[in-house]
Amino acid sequence: MQPPVSKGLVALTVLTFSSIIAGCASTGDIAPQSKRVDAVQLDAGSAIRAANADAQWPASDWWRSYRDPQLDAWIDAAIAGNPSLSAAQARVREARSMASVAAAGLLPQINGNMSVQRQQWADNVYYGPGPLAGANTWNNTAALGLSYHLDLWGQDRNSSERALDLAHASAADARAAQLELEANVTRAYIDLSLNYALLDIAKQTLGEQQKILTLAQKRLAGGIGTQLEVSQSQTPLPEYERQVDAVEEAIALGKNQLAALAGKGPGAGESITRPALSLATPAGLPSTLPAELIGHRPDIVAARWTVAAQARGIDVAKAAFYPNVNLLVSMGGYAAAGPLFQFLKSMSGSWAGGPALSLPIFDGGRLRAQLGAQSAAYDIAVDQYNQTIVTALKEIADEVVRMRSLATQEDDAHRSVDAAQRNFDLATESYRRGLTDYLNVLIAQTQLLRAQESVARVAAERLVAHATLVAALGGGAIDPASGPADADQLPAHGKSTRTVPLAPAALLAPANRADRADNTDRAIQRDE
Repeated sequence: MQPPVSKGLVALTVLTFSSIIAGCASTGDIAPQSKRVDAVQLDAGSAIRAANADAQWPASDWWRSYRDPQLDAWIDAAIAGNPSLSAAQARVREARSMASVAAAGLLPQINGNMSVQRQQWADNVYYGPGPLAGANTWNNTAALGLSYHLDLWGQDRNSSERALDLAHASAADARAAQLELEANVTRAYIDLSLNYALLDIAKQTLGEQQKILTLAQKRLAGGIGTQLEVSQSQTPLPEYERQVDAVEEAIALGKNQLAALAGKGPGAGESITRPALSLATPAGLPSTLPAELIGHRPDIVAARWTVAAQARGIDVAKAAFYPNVNLLVSMGGYAAAGPLFQFLKSMSGSWAGGPALSLPIFDGGRLRAQLGAQSAAYDIAVDQYNQTIVTALKEIADEVVRMRSLATQEDDAHRSVDAAQRNFDLATESYRRGLTDYLNVLIAQTQLLRAQESVARVAAERLVAHATLVAALGGGAIDPASGPADADQLPAHGKSTRTVPLAPAALLAPANRADRADNTDRAIQRDE
């Protein structure tokens, strides 16, 4: 038969729990105010709704659709050597390390310390003529301590998950930086291709003008022309030569830009030859927009992880309102005025163990202020996520409209070149026969020059629009499963039980281009 529980123990227990309840500070009904927007509920517009049901999401190496090996090589070089991308990857490593620091708080902590000291005891009025007066002795200690936070309210767990979520957000931001770099290299390369086309047009125009000058000189020599016609033919030559020089300058600057994007010196750009771009792959839209948009764009994935991290931050702030319980155990040896190793003997040992309780009784409103700040941070993250959704839909719709318009403009520009070429040929032949004056030739030549430039610019804009659309769709490297679940983006009540995988270092530096896409998908989903 067990002895009855004493009244003193019962009273102590009641007093303890009363203190715990009284010690829990009030949250003051502080809660987030913003709500996440569901992309499905937004009107995506007719351009996106007309998506091709057979279209696929862009591949992770989407620029290969341009079929230019030199472009492929420069994008690989840019990913390997760009300082901005390296900084983004360093931020991912930093976030992963901070997540590991937070995860360490979930485990028991064991610490040891030892002190070996030789001490000279005083013999003066302060110490007195004691037994150690004027003696030299060893004064040594050694202790081993264990502490474990019970985490009754999930504070440590939510802190760890918050750090993991921020690591995921950093990984998605790094992928967004890589996608932007890929798009920038592609755009710069397309501009270089355009400048080569404009150089051809400028040289062709210069050559035509030199032929017209020769013709004017022959007409003057034959007695059917005038010196004014020869002068008129000579006047445009310096301007056409200046245009050739200007385009050559733009080509040199474009090579320098590509070298800088690749993290190389300007000399590396000198090896770039004329681009050989083509767009063999149609740029369509998958029919699953806009819902699938959330899972494919790196910036949206990063925004979702940030929302989840701030939700866990609210849980951490709420847990601070409740008591903390730690289990503490220590053991060690102590010895003063004994032999060197006396403190290691069992007779000199001691131990202590038991729980330690801390209560937030009065903090001047600090805990409520912390919860209010974290709730506001959550609202900011949600509003930024909502804005990212709206911006993403706008970017996609803009590029769809542009590509459809540019397809029509390209047809119109080619018809304009055909008409301008016929007009120029007729004006030149009429001038050669003496049936018209030079002014008609000059007008026809100017029209042909503008029409040819329009064809080159529209073709380049179509390639740029394709690259921008691919970037707006997310570049094809992130899987929709990479983001957090909807429930994980809301503050919880009490301790969380979800498991959050951490993106490993494989995301940062895949061995080669062929591995990069698979590594990126696996990196954001795989448990470390």
